[in-house]
Amino acid sequence: MFKKVQNIYQLGCKELWSLWRDPAMLVLIIYTFTISVYTASTAVKDTLNMAPIAIVDEDHSTLSERISSAFYPPNFISKTTTLGTMDAGMDAGEFTFAVNIPSNFQSDVLSGDAAEIQVNVDATRMTQAMSGAGYIQQIIQSEVNEYVLRNREISQLPIDLAIRSRFNPTLENIWFNSVMQIINNVAMLSIILTGAALIREREHGTIEHLMVMPVTVFEIMMSKVWSMSLVVLIAAFVGLKVVVQGALHVPIEGSLALFFFGAFLTLFATTSMGIYMATVSKSMPQFGLLMMLVLIPMQLLSGGSTPRESMPEIVQHVMMIAPTTHFVSLAQAILYRNAGFDVVWPSFVWLLGIASVFFYVSWKRFKDTIHTMA
Repeated sequence: MFKKVQNIYQLGCKELWSLWRDPAMLVLIIYTFTISVYTASTAVKDTLNMAPIAIVDEDHSTLSERISSAFYPPNFISKTTTLGTMDAGMDAGEFTFAVNIPSNFQSDVLSGDAAEIQVNVDATRMTQAMSGAGYIQQIIQSEVNEYVLRNREISQLPIDLAIRSRFNPTLENIWFNSVMQIINNVAMLSIILTGAALIREREHGTIEHLMVMPVTVFEIMMSKVWSMSLVVLIAAFVGLKVVVQGALHVPIEGSLALFFFGAFLTLFATTSMGIYMATVSKSMPQFGLLMMLVLIPMQLLSGGSTPRESMPEIVQHVMMIAPTTHFVSLAQAILYRNAGFDVVWPSFVWLLGIASVFFYVSWKRFKDTIHTMA
């Protein structure tokens, strides 16, 4: 037993030295948990921000000027233009929204006649289009009502509605995006590192050396799992402390020890997946294509990008076999809501079962194909 542990440790150290001598992989690890996390957290805006809007004022009245001046940063960047320029700008993608105020608009409003304002929305920009159209409608209605009634109408509710946003009081999307980027990168990098390590040994011919050594397939596989998992865990810890908490000032509410224990179980499953895919692939390009086919659905359907409750029921059931689904669930509960083990233990049980099955299947596949890989 001690000899097996010693072999696993020494083979794992060999993997770490091989990784240390691979500058491309080192750059990938550093980039994935630093620059990638920061840019993905700050560049992607889910809310309306600096949306370009064209204003065509054919009325040139007091009311039309009030409406035109109501669109200002940080939600909108307005530009007064002509009707022909507005259409050309919408076709060229220069404007997300366009508001056309027709002539005699103010007189029609004051006389009670039917008055219309044309609002064009570039629906190809889905995030801004959905929220921006509602903003524009509210702004125009508010300005028209204020002008007609000579005062800003304030709706009074029969009750006092106290709204408290828990776990993210200021509704900052950076808080969510940064942590989810760490979670997604844990799965991605673990698959890449283990799969690339095995394919690199095949291409360099070191698989033949391992086959003549007094080590078993189980020891070879376990060495790759623990060494690459250790690298990802350290990189994820640095990313959380330096980038998420340090640079982005995102508060982490829960226990990092509990989170990284869940990450370890997830890595046990994803590193096994990387080894399995490496045994199926004949070269590094094939491994990259196969990884994309597996990883992208895992990330998109795990609940990190879209709530699982919004997905079709059949997709929810199928994704229960993916380790990322349970990792996202426990990570959000621990890091956002300060949940303890008594809350997230079902996710840990699922991860333990999934990791055991994935490891066994990968071990069988590796054992059956190692002689053909030399």
